[in-house]
Amino acid sequence: MPTIYLALGANLGDRMQNLRAALRQLAPHIKLTRLSPVYETEPWGIADQPRFLNMAVAAETTLPPHALLHALKHIEQNMGRTETIRYGPRVIDLDILLYDARVVQTNDLEIPHPRLAERRFVLVPLNDIAPTLVHPCLKKAVQELLRALPDDDTVHLFPESIALTAVQSSN
Repeated sequence: MPTIYLALGANLGDRMQNLRAALRQLAPHIKLTRLSPVYETEPWGIADQPRFLNMAVAAETTLPPHALLHALKHIEQNMGRTETIRYGPRVIDLDILLYDARVVQTNDLEIPHPRLAERRFVLVPLNDIAPTLVHPCLKKAVQELLRALPDDDTVHLFPESIALTAVQSSN
């Protein structure tokens, strides 16, 4: 089965519960293999909104890329996400970061995620689970991409991260 890497984020409602609920809904087509700790992060794009909780997961899937995108959008809608302003607040955000070493560029899907290398809130948790994973287009490891970003103070380990180990062990 292909290995995929997903980013999860939430900044509305019970953020930690939203992450847990999204992780549970990934089965049966997505099998979690590694979960990063959860980080509390400053909003990106629009600053005037609540802080996010972000994490990354490694998983295996039976779904091809477009079906995976559809499944993630379905989970977001089931959890109450509605389309608002770009980069605005959301109950849950599920993004495909990488799908094996595949490159996909269509009108509705880009893999690797087009802004992966620019976002500290994505690279920090991804580095926790796959530091030597190589970006298929940039030909740099996740740890190299992270080192290339300015070291700012926008990403902090969230104290409740340990609670997610129960979710990981149940999948």
